[in-house]
Amino acid sequence: MKGLLLKDWYMMQKYCRYYFFVCIAFTVLSIMSKGNMFFIFYPCLLCGMIPVNLLGYDERSRWTQYAGALPYTKAQLVSVKYLIGLFTQIAALTVIGIVQGIKMTVAGGFILNEFLLLMMLLLLTASISSSISLPFIFRYGVEKGRSACYVMIGTVCAGCIIATAVFKENLHNEIPLNGILPVIFLAAIGIYALSWYLSIRFAQKREVPV
Repeated sequence: MKGLLLKDWYMMQKYCRYYFFVCIAFTVLSIMSKGNMFFIFYPCLLCGMIPVNLLGYDERSRWTQYAGALPYTKAQLVSVKYLIGLFTQIAALTVIGIVQGIKMTVAGGFILNEFLLLMMLLLLTASISSSISLPFIFRYGVEKGRSACYVMIGTVCAGCIIATAVFKENLHNEIPLNGILPVIFLAAIGIYALSWYLSIRFAQKREVPV
Protein backbone atom coordinates (compact mmCIF):
# COMPACT_ATOMS: atom_id res chain seq x y z
CA MET A 1 0.00 0.00 0.00
CA LYS A 2 2.86 2.38 0.74
CA GLY A 3 4.13 1.98 -2.82
CA LEU A 4 0.67 2.70 -4.25
CA LEU A 5 0.30 5.80 -2.09
CA LEU A 6 3.70 7.07 -3.19
CA LYS A 7 2.84 6.44 -6.84
CA ASP A 8 -0.38 8.48 -6.55
CA TRP A 9 1.41 11.17 -4.54
CA TYR A 10 3.95 11.59 -7.35
CA MET A 11 1.13 11.71 -9.90
CA MET A 12 -0.64 14.38 -7.85
CA GLN A 13 2.52 16.47 -7.78
CA LYS A 14 2.84 16.26 -11.56
CA TYR A 15 -0.75 16.43 -12.79
CA CYS A 16 -2.78 18.04 -10.00
CA ARG A 17 -0.58 20.93 -8.91
CA TYR A 18 -2.98 23.49 -10.33
CA TYR A 19 -5.64 22.21 -7.88
CA PHE A 20 -3.52 23.62 -5.07
CA PHE A 21 -3.43 27.09 -6.60
CA VAL A 22 -7.15 27.03 -7.40
CA CYS A 23 -7.92 26.06 -3.80
CA ILE A 24 -5.79 28.94 -2.54
CA ALA A 25 -7.57 31.35 -4.89
CA PHE A 26 -11.01 30.24 -3.75
CA THR A 27 -9.95 30.35 -0.10
CA VAL A 28 -8.90 33.98 -0.58
CA LEU A 29 -12.19 34.72 -2.36
CA SER A 30 -14.10 33.13 0.52
CA ILE A 31 -12.46 35.63 2.88
CA MET A 32 -13.56 38.59 0.78
CA SER A 33 -17.00 37.17 -0.04
CA LYS A 34 -20.00 37.98 2.12
CA GLY A 35 -22.48 35.15 2.31
CA ASN A 36 -21.59 33.27 -0.91
CA MET A 37 -20.84 29.73 0.24
CA PHE A 38 -19.70 28.53 -3.21
CA PHE A 39 -16.16 29.80 -2.61
CA ILE A 40 -16.00 27.77 0.61
CA PHE A 41 -17.46 24.57 -0.83
CA TYR A 42 -15.60 24.53 -4.15
CA PRO A 43 -12.27 23.28 -2.71
CA CYS A 44 -14.19 20.27 -1.36
CA LEU A 45 -15.42 19.60 -4.89
CA LEU A 46 -11.86 19.75 -6.21
CA CYS A 47 -10.71 17.25 -3.58
CA GLY A 48 -13.39 14.87 -4.79
CA MET A 49 -12.12 15.23 -8.36
CA ILE A 50 -8.50 14.31 -7.56
CA PRO A 51 -9.05 10.51 -7.26
CA VAL A 52 -11.19 10.63 -10.42
CA ASN A 53 -8.44 12.38 -12.37
CA LEU A 54 -5.83 9.95 -11.05
CA LEU A 55 -7.98 7.05 -12.26
CA GLY A 56 -8.19 8.72 -15.67
CA TYR A 57 -4.41 8.92 -15.91
CA ASP A 58 -4.17 5.30 -14.75
CA GLU A 59 -6.41 4.12 -17.58
CA ARG A 60 -4.67 6.19 -20.24
CA SER A 61 -1.24 4.94 -19.20
CA ARG A 62 -2.59 1.36 -18.98
CA TRP A 63 -1.61 1.18 -15.32
CA THR A 64 -4.78 -0.79 -14.61
CA GLN A 65 -3.48 -3.64 -16.82
CA TYR A 66 0.08 -3.41 -15.51
CA ALA A 67 -1.12 -3.48 -11.89
CA GLY A 68 -2.56 -6.94 -12.53
CA ALA A 69 0.99 -8.29 -12.71
CA LEU A 70 1.91 -6.77 -9.35
CA PRO A 71 1.26 -8.27 -5.91
CA TYR A 72 -1.68 -5.98 -5.18
CA THR A 73 -5.30 -6.95 -4.75
CA LYS A 74 -8.11 -5.01 -6.37
CA ALA A 75 -9.24 -4.00 -2.89
CA GLN A 76 -5.86 -2.33 -2.33
CA LEU A 77 -5.96 -0.60 -5.72
CA VAL A 78 -9.38 0.81 -4.86
CA SER A 79 -8.52 1.69 -1.28
CA VAL A 80 -5.52 3.80 -2.24
CA LYS A 81 -7.78 6.14 -4.23
CA TYR A 82 -10.12 6.54 -1.25
CA LEU A 83 -7.17 7.17 1.06
CA ILE A 84 -5.81 9.84 -1.29
CA GLY A 85 -9.25 11.43 -1.36
CA LEU A 86 -9.50 11.24 2.41
CA PHE A 87 -6.10 12.87 2.97
CA THR A 88 -6.81 15.72 0.56
CA GLN A 89 -10.25 16.31 2.04
CA ILE A 90 -8.88 16.45 5.58
CA ALA A 91 -6.21 18.92 4.44
CA ALA A 92 -8.79 21.11 2.69
CA LEU A 93 -11.20 21.02 5.64
CA THR A 94 -8.39 21.92 8.05
CA VAL A 95 -7.29 24.93 5.98
CA ILE A 96 -10.86 26.13 5.37
CA GLY A 97 -11.74 25.67 9.04
CA ILE A 98 -8.75 27.75 10.18
CA VAL A 99 -9.42 30.49 7.61
CA GLN A 100 -13.14 30.71 8.36
CA GLY A 101 -12.52 30.64 12.10
CA ILE A 102 -10.10 33.56 11.79
CA LYS A 103 -12.53 35.41 9.50
CA MET A 104 -15.39 35.04 12.00
CA THR A 105 -13.18 36.09 14.90
CA VAL A 106 -11.84 39.20 13.14
CA ALA A 107 -15.36 40.18 12.09
CA GLY A 108 -16.47 39.78 15.70
CA GLY A 109 -19.09 37.22 14.79
CA PHE A 110 -17.52 33.92 15.81
CA ILE A 111 -20.31 31.65 17.00
CA LEU A 112 -19.27 28.12 17.88
CA ASN A 113 -22.56 26.56 16.78
CA GLU A 114 -22.41 28.33 13.41
CA PHE A 115 -18.79 27.30 12.92
CA LEU A 116 -19.49 23.64 13.80
CA LEU A 117 -22.50 23.53 11.47
CA LEU A 118 -20.41 24.94 8.63
CA MET A 119 -17.66 22.37 9.20
CA MET A 120 -20.15 19.50 9.29
CA LEU A 121 -21.73 20.67 6.03
CA LEU A 122 -18.26 20.89 4.46
CA LEU A 123 -17.46 17.38 5.73
CA LEU A 124 -20.68 16.05 4.21
CA THR A 125 -19.98 17.83 0.91
CA ALA A 126 -16.41 16.50 0.78
CA SER A 127 -17.67 12.99 1.47
CA ILE A 128 -20.39 13.14 -1.20
CA SER A 129 -18.09 14.66 -3.82
CA SER A 130 -15.98 11.48 -3.93
CA SER A 131 -18.62 8.96 -2.97
CA ILE A 132 -20.99 9.59 -5.87
CA SER A 133 -18.58 9.20 -8.76
CA LEU A 134 -16.01 6.61 -7.66
CA PRO A 135 -18.30 3.51 -7.53
CA PHE A 136 -19.57 4.26 -11.05
CA ILE A 137 -16.03 4.71 -12.35
CA PHE A 138 -14.80 1.46 -10.80
CA ARG A 139 -17.85 -0.28 -12.25
CA TYR A 140 -17.90 1.15 -15.79
CA GLY A 141 -14.52 2.83 -16.26
CA VAL A 142 -13.57 6.49 -16.30
CA GLU A 143 -15.19 7.48 -19.59
CA LYS A 144 -18.57 5.86 -18.94
CA GLY A 145 -18.50 6.87 -15.29
CA ARG A 146 -17.95 10.56 -15.96
CA SER A 147 -21.70 11.20 -15.97
CA ALA A 148 -21.62 10.57 -12.23
CA CYS A 149 -19.18 13.51 -11.94
CA TYR A 150 -21.86 15.82 -13.32
CA VAL A 151 -24.27 14.52 -10.68
CA MET A 152 -21.60 15.18 -8.07
CA ILE A 153 -21.09 18.75 -9.29
CA GLY A 154 -24.85 19.36 -9.27
CA THR A 155 -25.10 17.97 -5.74
CA VAL A 156 -22.33 20.23 -4.47
CA CYS A 157 -23.86 23.28 -6.18
CA ALA A 158 -27.23 22.47 -4.62
CA GLY A 159 -25.51 22.15 -1.24
CA CYS A 160 -23.95 25.59 -1.74
CA ILE A 161 -27.35 27.13 -2.46
CA ILE A 162 -28.90 25.50 0.60
CA ALA A 163 -26.01 26.47 2.86
CA THR A 164 -26.07 30.06 1.59
CA ALA A 165 -29.78 30.29 2.36
CA VAL A 166 -29.31 28.77 5.82
CA PHE A 167 -26.57 31.18 6.87
CA LYS A 168 -28.01 34.23 5.10
CA GLU A 169 -31.40 33.88 6.76
CA ASN A 170 -29.85 32.89 10.11
CA LEU A 171 -31.80 29.64 10.00
CA HIS A 172 -28.86 27.90 11.66
CA ASN A 173 -29.88 29.57 14.93
CA GLU A 174 -33.14 27.61 14.83
CA ILE A 175 -31.52 24.23 14.14
CA PRO A 176 -31.13 21.91 17.18
CA LEU A 177 -27.40 21.39 16.70
CA ASN A 178 -26.99 18.92 19.55
CA GLY A 179 -29.02 16.46 17.52
CA ILE A 180 -28.20 17.44 13.94
CA LEU A 181 -24.39 17.64 14.12
CA PRO A 182 -23.84 13.97 15.08
CA VAL A 183 -26.32 12.95 12.36
CA ILE A 184 -24.42 14.92 9.69
CA PHE A 185 -21.10 13.53 10.90
CA LEU A 186 -22.31 9.92 10.88
CA ALA A 187 -23.97 10.43 7.48
CA ALA A 188 -20.70 11.72 5.99
CA ILE A 189 -18.71 8.78 7.38
CA GLY A 190 -21.40 6.28 6.38
CA ILE A 191 -21.67 7.56 2.80
CA TYR A 192 -17.90 7.41 2.32
CA ALA A 193 -17.64 3.93 3.84
CA LEU A 194 -20.53 2.60 1.72
CA SER A 195 -19.02 4.08 -1.43
CA TRP A 196 -15.65 2.50 -0.55
CA TYR A 197 -17.26 -0.92 -0.07
CA LEU A 198 -19.24 -0.70 -3.33
CA SER A 199 -16.16 0.36 -5.30
CA ILE A 200 -14.23 -2.66 -4.03
CA ARG A 201 -17.05 -5.00 -4.99
CA PHE A 202 -17.44 -3.44 -8.44
CA ALA A 203 -13.68 -3.51 -9.10
CA GLN A 204 -13.49 -7.18 -8.14
CA LYS A 205 -16.25 -8.07 -10.60
CA ARG A 206 -15.06 -5.89 -13.47
CA GLU A 207 -12.87 -7.36 -16.14
CA VAL A 208 -10.03 -4.98 -17.04
CA PRO A 209 -9.67 -4.66 -20.85
CA VAL A 210 -6.32 -5.68 -22.30
